[in-house]
Amino acid sequence: MEFHGLEAIRLAGPRGASAVIARHGGQVLSWITGDGRERLFLSPRAAFDGDTPIRGGIPVCFPQFAGRGPLPKHGFARTRRWDILETRHADDFALATLVCSDDPVSHALWPHAFRVELTVLLEADRLDVELAVQNTGESTWAFTAALHSYLRVVQVEDVTLEGLRGTEYADCLTNEVRRDTGVELSFDREIDRIYEGVSRPLLLRAGNLSLGVHGEGFPDVVVWNPWTEKCAAMPDMTVDSWRHMLCVEAAVAVRPVVLAPGKTWIGRQTLVVV
Repeated sequence: MEFHGLEAIRLAGPRGASAVIARHGGQVLSWITGDGRERLFLSPRAAFDGDTPIRGGIPVCFPQFAGRGPLPKHGFARTRRWDILETRHADDFALATLVCSDDPVSHALWPHAFRVELTVLLEADRLDVELAVQNTGESTWAFTAALHSYLRVVQVEDVTLEGLRGTEYADCLTNEVRRDTGVELSFDREIDRIYEGVSRPLLLRAGNLSLGVHGEGFPDVVVWNPWTEKCAAMPDMTVDSWRHMLCVEAAVAVRPVVLAPGKTWIGRQTLVVV
């Protein structure tokens, strides 16, 4: 199928649930649950030119998270064309696996041999996104990564995120390291935080768009919203896009994964209706 002119896969799950995954970036662009609600934010001004990162959905950040290294921001996986490895449908689930591996273009930026698989498992009220990174070369290398999930909300000022109390975080706006002491996190200004060592499931309380969020393998959680001024300066966002999204990202951002030849690392983010 095509989605905004890009080649994509549509997964049809139980009770009317669906998901759309673009080959550009291996990116989940839509997740509609069995109640008919879209759960991911996709900017009305997102670029679908096949070259530019797509603003919204679940971009794959690899082999670098953000600007924490010499590569382009968030690495190069989100702008590469992924191959479709497998699709499966059954009565109670639908699944797709896409793969991306090294080539001369990636070697020009990052001289390592790799294979990355993205597996998306869709159920009626649940989405599992798994990232598997394999070192296919002969030398050890390190990487950071994230599933940069843009979660849809009606109004971000009205939502809260629970489960981060007692967790240390790096505030990327002030370059300070702090510890979260609140029962819940609310949003009334720009936020850009990397929470380190998150093991508990999180709860996004957002009315009829509430979700449970849980990561496995990913040790960190990034919480981000650009708020009004930064959002207005982004060419691929509308002036009010900040109000309708909150990024809650499964990440390995603080301490890179060191991967020996032949070894595989796996991380997963689970989103479930609550």
